[in-house]
Amino acid sequence: MTDYVQVSTATPAREQAVSLAQGAVKARLAAGSQIIGPVASVFWHLGEFGEGEEWRLLLTTTSERYPELERYLLDAHPWDNPELLATPVTGAPRCLEWIKDNVRPEAS
Repeated sequence: MTDYVQVSTATPAREQAVSLAQGAVKARLAAGSQIIGPVASVFWHLGEFGEGEEWRLLLTTTSERYPELERYLLDAHPWDNPELLATPVTGAPRCLEWIKDNVRPEAS
């Protein structure tokens, strides 16, 4: 795994995605976030096929801070069992440095 991850989840409403993003960034669990939506979603849930509209939330953080970000998202998420994925990423050195500098707890 790389030192950096992009974390994705989704919420049923824009306001919930914004709230999750604000909490994560203010707590320095993520350096930044983008909210995309609404997006169409097709899925299996509780054994049933479904379709819906969601707001996709992307957050950038370090692998070191990911466990705390995961706990925050699972605790604050409106769904009991949200899709929560962390994808290893690489990128421009200045961007990666920005992520690292902005998720340091002492930077608050």
